[in-house]
Amino acid sequence: MKVAILGPGAYGLSLAEMFNKNNCQITMWSKFTDEIKELDELRISKKLPNYKIPKNIKFTTDMEECVTGADLIVIAVPAGHVDTVSLELKNHYQSNQHLCIASKGIEQDTCLFVHDVVSKYIKTKKLAVISGPSFAIDIVSGYPIGLSLGTTNASTEKILKETLQNDRLKLRTSNDITGIEICGSIKNVIAIAAGMLDGLGANESTQAMFITESLHDIKGLIKALGGDKKTILSFAGFGDLLLTCTSTKSRNFTYGHLIGSKKSKKEIAKYIKSTTIEGLYTLESIYELINNKKVDMPIIDLIYDIIFKNKNPEHLLKFLIEKE
Repeated sequence: MKVAILGPGAYGLSLAEMFNKNNCQITMWSKFTDEIKELDELRISKKLPNYKIPKNIKFTTDMEECVTGADLIVIAVPAGHVDTVSLELKNHYQSNQHLCIASKGIEQDTCLFVHDVVSKYIKTKKLAVISGPSFAIDIVSGYPIGLSLGTTNASTEKILKETLQNDRLKLRTSNDITGIEICGSIKNVIAIAAGMLDGLGANESTQAMFITESLHDIKGLIKALGGDKKTILSFAGFGDLLLTCTSTKSRNFTYGHLIGSKKSKKEIAKYIKSTTIEGLYTLESIYELINNKKVDMPIIDLIYDIIFKNKNPEHLLKFLIEKE
């Protein structure tokens, strides 16, 4: 089985490891020549320390070369790049190919979820999204991982289970693509606030209270946007929220911690520049989305005010008590 992965970041590489474990032929694409050259020649990535990339995984800067003949195409670029990547992919995509979206987020300006962004350019029913509690370093380390697989296409479900699922990775299928994408996007924003609480010195009891309140609000958002509220109890829902809101491996959590612990603007800016913080990108979009849809999510309003209007993060503590 041939698999093309667009985006050789940490998560794309970790998925490649799983596909490789199932004896797939893998080609990975990036438009950045230096990145591809380094990955191809050195077989290591700064984003995944101590992980050695298998020699049979190929790399290219030519998207046509990457996707031609592939049975499955995986989009694993940051959410902000999905539009341009999908536009280029449109020129090479064939109707018999299956698409899997591993990117998480909401497009700025349009407030579209990632699968809607892809669908602007590529009209296919052979589409799936994957999401769940899975740091890239944990995937390549070989410990058991569970992901939600969102699709309404039986053949796409079959090919993903054949190529990605194995004795270390479980896929649990749902037809609620909308709910899975909501969970995968908003958990990064919520994790920023969890990091703020940690930076403020909040204990585990307060963190548990915050996660519980967030679950309730996310369930309401899923229902308001036409998803299945039961999705909140999936790997993509509670599972991913729990992981991202409690681990220092989370870049969103770490970013929030810097704010909560009152680090300097210079130090925070340096961290933002050094890595991809999907929650920061998604925050503006989700803020606009809930206001346009008139969905009541005061936690999002508060996070937005703390980050973009310099509100004191200590308001989070008061908010948790006063929230109805």
